[in-house]
Amino acid sequence: MSTLNNTKTDQNISWRCKHTWRTASYNTLWCLLGCSIGDFGTIYFFQVTEYLNPIDHKWIILSLAIMNGLITSIILETYILSRQMILKEAFRVAIGMSLISMISMEVAMNIVDVIMTGGAMLTPEVILPMLIAGFITPLPYNYYRLKKYGKACH
Repeated sequence: MSTLNNTKTDQNISWRCKHTWRTASYNTLWCLLGCSIGDFGTIYFFQVTEYLNPIDHKWIILSLAIMNGLITSIILETYILSRQMILKEAFRVAIGMSLISMISMEVAMNIVDVIMTGGAMLTPEVILPMLIAGFITPLPYNYYRLKKYGKACH
């Protein structure tokens, strides 16, 4: 009989562990904070400066918002992790372990923005739904990674 690696198979993962959901939620909130700073900041910049029309150029603005959201999230996560490990390792972990989570979060937030406002605009009515979508979308993936690999971003 061959030896299997020490990771759990997908069939053995329980989706009912409250402790893991709490940990995954905590990690996702940190990621959401980092992503939303860059995302909202970019959208707001173009909204107030009118450098690009937020309706006509929504895809350009939202692409920049996603990139800036990823950058600010990586910076925040690197800072948090650097308190536990050396900076180079913290940066590597921040990029490697949470990039899929951050991208899905950013895309979900911006889809909600386009659906609700028709463009890349921040209004009081759109901020909470964007944050909720950004939180819920990557949460199962973050839970899965915690259960399968025992790995978290923070």
